[in-house]
Amino acid sequence: MAAKKLPKMYTDIRKRYKKLSDAVENLGKTARKMGPLNAKSSHLIQLAAAAAIRSEGSVHSHVRRALEAGAKKEEIYHTLILLTSTIGFPAVSAAISWADDVMQKA
Repeated sequence: MAAKKLPKMYTDIRKRYKKLSDAVENLGKTARKMGPLNAKSSHLIQLAAAAAIRSEGSVHSHVRRALEAGAKKEEIYHTLILLTSTIGFPAVSAAISWADDVMQKA
């Protein structure tokens, strides 16, 4: 996978609030290490949560991270499709379009 280009807003916030950004990043790493789920499963779960709250940036991030952790495109799409009865078809459609933003570049 090509070197990832992080969104400008994200990099600006990281520069501006370095301690906070480091703490948030460490929180995520710590939470992932606490349990038996592997990185791929963890990112697919976080992808589902990002879709549920309709966070385009988080969907982009967790699609990238899931791919880096070995997820196949079909697993990403299945993760999102599974949400249809929970969050509704329009929200799932939006999340799939955001996932496509990343996977079409991969």
